[in-house]
Amino acid sequence: MPLGLRSKRKDKSKETFKLVESEAPAPAPAVAAAPTPSASRLQFHTQLAHGSPTGRVEGFGSARELYAKIGEAFGIDPAEIMFCTLNTHKADMDKLLGAQIGLEDFIFAHVKGQRKEVEVLKTDDVLGLTITDNGTGCAFIKRIKEGSLMDQTKTICVGDHIETINGKNVSNCRHYEVAKMLKDLEKGQMFKLVLIEPMKAFEKLEPRSKGGTRPEAKISKGRETLRLRTKGPATVEEMPTEVEEKAIKKVDELLETYMGIRDIELAATMVEAGRDKKNPDEFAVALDETLGDFAFPDEFVFDVWGAIGDAKQGRLE
Repeated sequence: MPLGLRSKRKDKSKETFKLVESEAPAPAPAVAAAPTPSASRLQFHTQLAHGSPTGRVEGFGSARELYAKIGEAFGIDPAEIMFCTLNTHKADMDKLLGAQIGLEDFIFAHVKGQRKEVEVLKTDDVLGLTITDNGTGCAFIKRIKEGSLMDQTKTICVGDHIETINGKNVSNCRHYEVAKMLKDLEKGQMFKLVLIEPMKAFEKLEPRSKGGTRPEAKISKGRETLRLRTKGPATVEEMPTEVEEKAIKKVDELLETYMGIRDIELAATMVEAGRDKKNPDEFAVALDETLGDFAFPDEFVFDVWGAIGDAKQGRLE
Protein backbone atom coordinates (compact mmCIF):
# COMPACT_ATOMS: atom_id res chain seq x y z
CA MET A 1 0.00 0.00 0.00
CA PRO A 2 1.56 3.28 -1.05
CA LEU A 3 1.59 6.11 1.44
CA GLY A 4 0.08 9.51 0.80
CA LEU A 5 -2.02 8.65 -2.23
CA ARG A 6 -4.80 11.04 -1.32
CA SER A 7 -2.58 13.82 -0.06
CA LYS A 8 -0.75 13.99 -3.37
CA ARG A 9 -3.82 14.17 -5.57
CA LYS A 10 -4.38 17.42 -7.42
CA ASP A 11 -7.48 19.41 -8.33
CA LYS A 12 -9.97 17.48 -10.39
CA SER A 13 -10.13 17.68 -14.14
CA LYS A 14 -12.00 15.47 -16.56
CA GLU A 15 -9.68 15.60 -19.53
CA THR A 16 -8.96 12.26 -21.15
CA PHE A 17 -5.71 10.97 -22.59
CA LYS A 18 -4.88 9.04 -25.71
CA LEU A 19 -5.09 5.31 -24.98
CA VAL A 20 -2.65 3.97 -27.52
CA GLU A 21 0.90 5.22 -27.35
CA SER A 22 2.21 6.06 -30.78
CA GLU A 23 5.48 4.50 -31.76
CA ALA A 24 8.23 6.23 -33.69
CA PRO A 25 8.16 4.93 -37.27
CA ALA A 26 11.14 2.93 -38.42
CA PRO A 27 13.12 4.37 -41.33
CA ALA A 28 11.58 3.26 -44.61
CA PRO A 29 11.41 4.32 -48.23
CA ALA A 30 9.06 7.21 -48.79
CA VAL A 31 5.62 5.79 -49.43
CA ALA A 32 2.42 7.76 -49.47
CA ALA A 33 0.55 6.87 -46.30
CA ALA A 34 -3.09 5.90 -46.56
CA PRO A 35 -5.20 8.80 -45.33
CA THR A 36 -6.85 8.29 -41.95
CA PRO A 37 -10.61 8.56 -42.31
CA SER A 38 -12.21 11.49 -40.55
CA ALA A 39 -14.23 10.35 -37.54
CA SER A 40 -17.05 12.72 -38.49
CA ARG A 41 -17.40 11.09 -41.93
CA LEU A 42 -17.44 7.46 -40.82
CA GLN A 43 -20.71 5.62 -41.44
CA PHE A 44 -21.96 2.61 -39.50
CA HIS A 45 -24.84 0.28 -40.27
CA THR A 46 -27.38 -0.15 -37.52
CA GLN A 47 -30.60 -1.96 -36.71
CA LEU A 48 -32.98 -2.16 -33.79
CA ALA A 49 -32.19 -5.47 -32.13
CA HIS A 50 -35.82 -6.63 -32.06
CA GLY A 51 -36.13 -6.09 -35.81
CA SER A 52 -36.07 -3.13 -38.19
CA PRO A 53 -34.80 -2.02 -41.59
CA THR A 54 -31.09 -1.24 -41.73
CA GLY A 55 -30.14 2.36 -41.13
CA ARG A 56 -26.90 4.32 -41.20
CA VAL A 57 -25.45 6.63 -38.58
CA GLU A 58 -22.52 9.03 -38.76
CA GLY A 59 -21.13 12.19 -37.20
CA PHE A 60 -21.18 11.12 -33.54
CA GLY A 61 -18.42 11.33 -30.95
CA SER A 62 -19.98 9.91 -27.79
CA ALA A 63 -22.54 7.31 -26.76
CA ARG A 64 -25.12 10.04 -26.17
CA GLU A 65 -24.62 11.43 -29.67
CA LEU A 66 -24.74 7.92 -31.15
CA TYR A 67 -28.08 7.21 -29.47
CA ALA A 68 -29.41 10.51 -30.79
CA LYS A 69 -28.36 9.52 -34.32
CA ILE A 70 -29.98 6.09 -33.95
CA GLY A 71 -33.13 7.80 -32.68
CA GLU A 72 -33.18 10.00 -35.77
CA ALA A 73 -32.64 7.02 -38.07
CA PHE A 74 -35.59 5.07 -36.66
CA GLY A 75 -37.87 7.85 -35.40
CA ILE A 76 -37.62 6.89 -31.73
CA ASP A 77 -36.76 8.75 -28.54
CA PRO A 78 -33.04 8.20 -27.79
CA ALA A 79 -34.02 7.70 -24.13
CA GLU A 80 -35.72 4.46 -25.21
CA ILE A 81 -32.34 2.93 -26.13
CA MET A 82 -31.05 0.81 -23.26
CA PHE A 83 -27.72 -0.32 -24.74
CA CYS A 84 -26.09 -1.37 -27.99
CA THR A 85 -24.31 -4.55 -28.98
CA LEU A 86 -21.80 -4.99 -31.77
CA ASN A 87 -22.26 -7.60 -34.51
CA THR A 88 -25.09 -9.46 -32.78
CA HIS A 89 -28.78 -8.72 -32.17
CA LYS A 90 -28.68 -10.79 -28.99
CA ALA A 91 -28.34 -9.17 -25.57
CA ASP A 92 -24.81 -10.56 -25.31
CA MET A 93 -23.06 -8.75 -22.47
CA ASP A 94 -19.68 -9.67 -23.95
CA LYS A 95 -20.56 -7.71 -27.11
CA LEU A 96 -21.67 -4.47 -25.49
CA LEU A 97 -20.70 -1.27 -27.25
CA GLY A 98 -18.06 0.50 -25.19
CA ALA A 99 -15.51 3.15 -25.99
CA GLN A 100 -14.21 1.41 -29.12
CA ILE A 101 -16.12 0.59 -32.31
CA GLY A 102 -14.41 -1.30 -35.12
CA LEU A 103 -14.74 0.55 -38.42
CA GLU A 104 -16.68 -2.38 -39.89
CA ASP A 105 -18.78 -3.18 -36.82
CA PHE A 106 -22.57 -3.42 -37.14
CA ILE A 107 -24.47 -1.70 -34.32
CA PHE A 108 -27.65 -3.21 -32.83
CA ALA A 109 -29.71 -0.96 -30.54
CA HIS A 110 -31.74 -2.61 -27.77
CA VAL A 111 -34.78 -0.55 -26.78
CA LYS A 112 -37.02 -0.65 -23.74
CA GLY A 113 -39.65 -3.38 -23.71
CA GLN A 114 -41.93 -4.68 -20.98
CA ARG A 115 -41.89 -3.23 -17.49
CA LYS A 116 -42.03 -5.60 -14.52
CA GLU A 117 -42.05 -5.33 -10.74
CA VAL A 118 -40.43 -7.70 -8.30
CA GLU A 119 -40.27 -7.84 -4.50
CA VAL A 120 -37.32 -9.57 -2.89
CA LEU A 121 -36.44 -10.39 0.71
CA LYS A 122 -32.80 -9.55 1.23
CA THR A 123 -31.50 -12.61 3.03
CA ASP A 124 -27.84 -12.09 2.13
CA ASP A 125 -25.45 -9.16 2.27
CA VAL A 126 -24.52 -9.79 -1.36
CA LEU A 127 -27.27 -9.75 -3.99
CA GLY A 128 -25.10 -11.20 -6.75
CA LEU A 129 -25.72 -8.47 -9.34
CA THR A 130 -23.14 -6.73 -11.48
CA ILE A 131 -24.36 -3.38 -12.79
CA THR A 132 -23.21 -1.40 -15.81
CA ASP A 133 -24.73 1.49 -17.76
CA ASN A 134 -24.91 2.94 -21.24
CA GLY A 135 -23.33 6.27 -20.28
CA THR A 136 -26.56 8.21 -20.79
CA GLY A 137 -28.58 7.42 -17.68
CA CYS A 138 -29.61 3.79 -18.08
CA ALA A 139 -28.12 1.36 -15.56
CA PHE A 140 -28.78 -2.30 -16.29
CA ILE A 141 -27.83 -5.75 -15.08
CA LYS A 142 -24.75 -7.14 -16.80
CA ARG A 143 -24.25 -10.29 -14.75
CA ILE A 144 -26.08 -12.38 -12.17
CA LYS A 145 -23.87 -14.58 -10.03
CA GLU A 146 -24.87 -18.22 -10.19
CA GLY A 147 -26.48 -19.44 -6.97
CA SER A 148 -26.91 -15.92 -5.60
CA LEU A 149 -30.08 -14.43 -4.13
CA MET A 150 -30.93 -12.70 -7.40
CA ASP A 151 -30.21 -15.86 -9.39
CA GLN A 152 -33.05 -17.51 -7.46
CA THR A 153 -35.42 -14.72 -8.53
CA LYS A 154 -36.09 -15.85 -12.09
CA THR A 155 -37.99 -12.72 -13.16
CA ILE A 156 -34.75 -10.72 -12.85
CA CYS A 157 -32.65 -11.14 -16.00
CA VAL A 158 -29.39 -9.99 -17.53
CA GLY A 159 -30.05 -6.88 -19.62
CA ASP A 160 -32.86 -5.56 -17.39
CA HIS A 161 -32.78 -1.82 -16.79
CA ILE A 162 -33.26 -0.88 -13.12
CA GLU A 163 -35.81 1.94 -13.16
CA THR A 164 -36.72 2.27 -9.48
CA ILE A 165 -35.50 0.92 -6.13
CA ASN A 166 -38.16 1.04 -3.39
CA GLY A 167 -39.99 3.72 -5.34
CA LYS A 168 -36.91 5.90 -5.94
CA ASN A 169 -36.34 6.56 -9.64
CA VAL A 170 -32.73 5.77 -10.54
CA SER A 171 -33.02 6.15 -14.32
CA ASN A 172 -30.54 9.02 -14.39
CA CYS A 173 -28.07 7.49 -11.93
CA ARG A 174 -24.70 6.05 -12.91
CA HIS A 175 -23.99 2.36 -12.45
CA TYR A 176 -21.85 2.83 -9.33
CA GLU A 177 -24.62 4.85 -7.67
CA VAL A 178 -27.20 2.14 -8.37
CA ALA A 179 -24.81 -0.57 -7.19
CA LYS A 180 -24.26 1.30 -3.91
CA MET A 181 -28.01 1.74 -3.34
CA LEU A 182 -28.53 -2.00 -3.79
CA LYS A 183 -25.62 -2.80 -1.49
CA ASP A 184 -26.98 -0.47 1.20
CA LEU A 185 -30.41 -2.13 1.29
CA GLU A 186 -31.05 -3.48 4.78
CA LYS A 187 -30.61 -7.20 5.25
CA GLY A 188 -33.75 -8.99 6.42
CA GLN A 189 -36.06 -6.45 4.76
CA MET A 190 -38.19 -6.68 1.62
CA PHE A 191 -37.28 -4.36 -1.24
CA LYS A 192 -39.06 -3.63 -4.50
CA LEU A 193 -37.53 -3.15 -7.95
CA VAL A 194 -39.17 -1.89 -11.11
CA LEU A 195 -37.29 -3.28 -14.09
CA ILE A 196 -37.57 -2.82 -17.85
CA GLU A 197 -36.39 -5.63 -20.07
CA PRO A 198 -35.07 -5.21 -23.62
CA MET A 199 -37.76 -5.49 -26.27
CA LYS A 200 -38.01 -8.94 -27.78
CA ALA A 201 -38.63 -9.55 -31.47
CA PHE A 202 -42.13 -10.91 -30.87
CA GLU A 203 -43.21 -7.85 -28.88
CA LYS A 204 -43.23 -5.51 -31.87
CA LEU A 205 -43.13 -7.01 -35.32
CA GLU A 206 -41.56 -4.73 -37.89
CA PRO A 207 -40.10 -5.26 -41.35
CA ARG A 208 -36.51 -6.34 -41.36
CA SER A 209 -33.87 -5.53 -43.92
CA LYS A 210 -34.32 -6.77 -47.50
CA GLY A 211 -34.38 -10.52 -47.74
CA GLY A 212 -35.99 -10.87 -44.33
CA THR A 213 -32.80 -11.85 -42.55
CA ARG A 214 -30.44 -10.09 -40.20
CA PRO A 215 -26.90 -9.46 -41.28
CA GLU A 216 -24.49 -11.84 -39.66
CA ALA A 217 -21.78 -10.53 -37.42
CA LYS A 218 -19.24 -8.73 -39.56
CA ILE A 219 -16.08 -8.63 -37.54
CA SER A 220 -13.64 -5.95 -38.54
CA LYS A 221 -10.40 -7.38 -39.85
CA GLY A 222 -8.57 -4.08 -39.58
CA ARG A 223 -6.92 -2.68 -36.49
CA GLU A 224 -8.53 0.74 -36.57
CA THR A 225 -11.42 1.69 -34.32
CA LEU A 226 -13.52 4.74 -33.60
CA ARG A 227 -12.80 5.87 -30.02
CA LEU A 228 -15.82 7.52 -28.42
CA ARG A 229 -15.19 10.11 -25.74
CA THR A 230 -17.40 11.65 -23.09
CA LYS A 231 -15.77 15.01 -23.80
CA GLY A 232 -14.02 16.05 -26.97
CA PRO A 233 -14.32 14.68 -30.49
CA ALA A 234 -14.17 11.00 -31.37
CA THR A 235 -10.90 9.86 -32.90
CA VAL A 236 -9.83 7.05 -35.20
CA GLU A 237 -7.16 5.04 -33.42
CA GLU A 238 -5.38 1.74 -33.56
CA MET A 239 -6.97 -0.96 -31.43
CA PRO A 240 -5.44 -1.44 -27.97
CA THR A 241 -2.35 -3.62 -27.89
CA GLU A 242 -2.53 -7.10 -26.39
CA VAL A 243 -0.92 -5.79 -23.21
CA GLU A 244 -3.47 -2.98 -22.93
CA GLU A 245 -6.37 -5.36 -23.61
CA LYS A 246 -5.22 -7.64 -20.78
CA ALA A 247 -4.84 -4.68 -18.43
CA ILE A 248 -8.29 -3.34 -19.34
CA LYS A 249 -9.88 -6.74 -18.77
CA LYS A 250 -8.26 -7.06 -15.34
CA VAL A 251 -9.24 -3.53 -14.30
CA ASP A 252 -12.82 -4.26 -15.38
CA GLU A 253 -12.77 -7.30 -13.08
CA LEU A 254 -11.46 -5.13 -10.23
CA LEU A 255 -14.32 -2.68 -10.80
CA GLU A 256 -16.73 -5.56 -10.28
CA THR A 257 -14.94 -6.75 -7.14
CA TYR A 258 -14.73 -3.34 -5.48
CA MET A 259 -17.80 -1.54 -6.80
CA GLY A 260 -20.16 -4.15 -8.23
CA ILE A 261 -20.01 -2.64 -11.72
CA ARG A 262 -18.58 -3.51 -15.10
CA ASP A 263 -17.45 -0.74 -17.44
CA ILE A 264 -14.94 -1.39 -20.22
CA GLU A 265 -14.81 2.30 -21.15
CA LEU A 266 -14.01 3.26 -17.56
CA ALA A 267 -11.39 0.52 -17.35
CA ALA A 268 -9.78 1.69 -20.60
CA THR A 269 -9.67 5.28 -19.34
CA MET A 270 -7.95 4.13 -16.14
CA VAL A 271 -5.37 2.14 -18.09
CA GLU A 272 -4.54 5.08 -20.32
CA ALA A 273 -4.29 7.36 -17.28
CA GLY A 274 -1.52 5.11 -15.94
CA ARG A 275 0.29 4.69 -19.25
CA ASP A 276 3.36 6.83 -18.48
CA LYS A 277 3.13 6.99 -14.69
CA LYS A 278 6.15 5.88 -12.64
CA ASN A 279 4.52 5.08 -9.30
CA PRO A 280 1.13 4.67 -7.60
CA ASP A 281 1.10 8.23 -6.29
CA GLU A 282 1.45 9.71 -9.79
CA PHE A 283 -1.23 7.30 -10.96
CA ALA A 284 -3.59 8.38 -8.15
CA VAL A 285 -3.16 12.03 -9.15
CA ALA A 286 -3.88 11.16 -12.81
CA LEU A 287 -7.04 9.30 -11.81
CA ASP A 288 -8.30 12.27 -9.82
CA GLU A 289 -7.64 14.57 -12.78
CA THR A 290 -9.52 12.26 -15.14
CA LEU A 291 -12.12 10.52 -12.97
CA GLY A 292 -12.29 12.54 -9.77
CA ASP A 293 -16.05 12.09 -9.34
CA PHE A 294 -15.58 8.42 -8.54
CA ALA A 295 -13.44 9.05 -5.41
CA PHE A 296 -11.77 5.66 -5.69
CA PRO A 297 -10.39 4.25 -2.41
CA ASP A 298 -6.62 3.93 -2.11
CA GLU A 299 -6.80 0.11 -1.93
CA PHE A 300 -8.56 -0.01 -5.28
CA VAL A 301 -6.12 2.45 -6.88
CA PHE A 302 -3.18 0.39 -5.69
CA ASP A 303 -4.68 -2.85 -7.06
CA VAL A 304 -5.36 -1.20 -10.43
CA TRP A 305 -1.78 0.05 -10.55
CA GLY A 306 -0.63 -3.48 -9.81
CA ALA A 307 -2.81 -4.89 -12.60
CA ILE A 308 -1.33 -2.43 -15.12
CA GLY A 309 2.16 -3.40 -14.00
CA ASP A 310 1.36 -7.12 -14.21
CA ALA A 311 0.11 -6.65 -17.77
CA LYS A 312 3.28 -4.82 -18.80
CA GLN A 313 5.40 -7.59 -17.27
CA GLY A 314 3.42 -10.34 -19.00
CA ARG A 315 2.03 -11.77 -15.75
CA LEU A 316 -1.63 -11.64 -16.85
CA GLU A 317 -3.21 -14.41 -18.88
